[in-house]
Amino acid sequence: MLIKNTIFRGIKLLKICVTQKNSFQTGFIKTSQKTVKLANGADIPIVGLGTWRSQPEEIENAVQIALENGYRHIDTAFNYNTEEYIGNVLHKWLESGKIKREELFITTKLPNFGNRPADVEKYLKLSLERLQLDYVDLYLIHMPFSFHSNEAGNGPLKNEDGSFSLDTENDIISTWKELEKQVQKGLTKAIGLSNFNSEQVQRIHRAEIKPVVNQVELHAYLQQKELRDACKILNVAVTAFSPLGSPGANTHFQNKYSYSLNDFPDILGHPIVKELSEKYRKQPGQILLRHLIQQDVIVIPKSTNPERIKANIDLFDFDLSSDDLEKLNALDKKEDGRIFDFMFFKGVDKHPEYPFKARL
Repeated sequence: MLIKNTIFRGIKLLKICVTQKNSFQTGFIKTSQKTVKLANGADIPIVGLGTWRSQPEEIENAVQIALENGYRHIDTAFNYNTEEYIGNVLHKWLESGKIKREELFITTKLPNFGNRPADVEKYLKLSLERLQLDYVDLYLIHMPFSFHSNEAGNGPLKNEDGSFSLDTENDIISTWKELEKQVQKGLTKAIGLSNFNSEQVQRIHRAEIKPVVNQVELHAYLQQKELRDACKILNVAVTAFSPLGSPGANTHFQNKYSYSLNDFPDILGHPIVKELSEKYRKQPGQILLRHLIQQDVIVIPKSTNPERIKANIDLFDFDLSSDDLEKLNALDKKEDGRIFDFMFFKGVDKHPEYPFKARL
């Protein structure tokens, strides 16, 4: 079934195709997978497994369970330090013949401390080595702002006052041109962006090879409608990270950066989400994820809990009514709902490419 959603903004007509693939046997369960057609012609599964903040044993187990339950889209990043453990599981599945490489969609990202033309290929090759793959399906610039690297090359450099050493001389267009070369070399099938605002996306889109995805924080409290509309015009798909509001993020901010958010949101516990959970006999997380995928937003919920991993992809046997979609749409707090403003990187707001200037 092919669904064409069109949007006209006086400049061009955009068509985003969402395909419902037939059910297939994974060797463990039978699943039905929905995909979004990207601008380069590839099909990306609309539900993927997020892997941020996972410990080695947890992530190997999570990826194993995800693959067993029909996930074919795995999202990671050099910064997450999960690539090696994801690679261990992928290698076993590929070597055993349980899965073919072309059935997988693997995304990883260039770290913010490698946001320079000279570093692009180095970090991509390091990611491929960790993942034990010859190529990734999608390589993203993780953040538009750049930090200098520490001496080891595995993290950002900090100043004596604890602020991060900003690389303000880097030009993201030059970095993007190096990503284009990685497509030409076959090290990645497609390239894209993460945490870019609409002006930055439009600037990059003038390049020869267009970004196919912009991965951003997106959930019921931060629905990013203007950014999504801008991306539709450019035929750039949107992937939602933290689609459930990232319940454990504040603890991570406190432990790693000594930074905390006041009134950290509990989206899963919102009365309307609970009401719809009871109505549809689905978990709150499933309601929130269905809200997004029903609008053709790709989602990458992170979990290491086996039951939640299974539930997060069990989204294709129900539809939210138009009235219920509107109830969830009304939860949007716009910029006031943002969790990840990256201010835990002390001094980042001074970078000329800091993407959330409207919040300052």
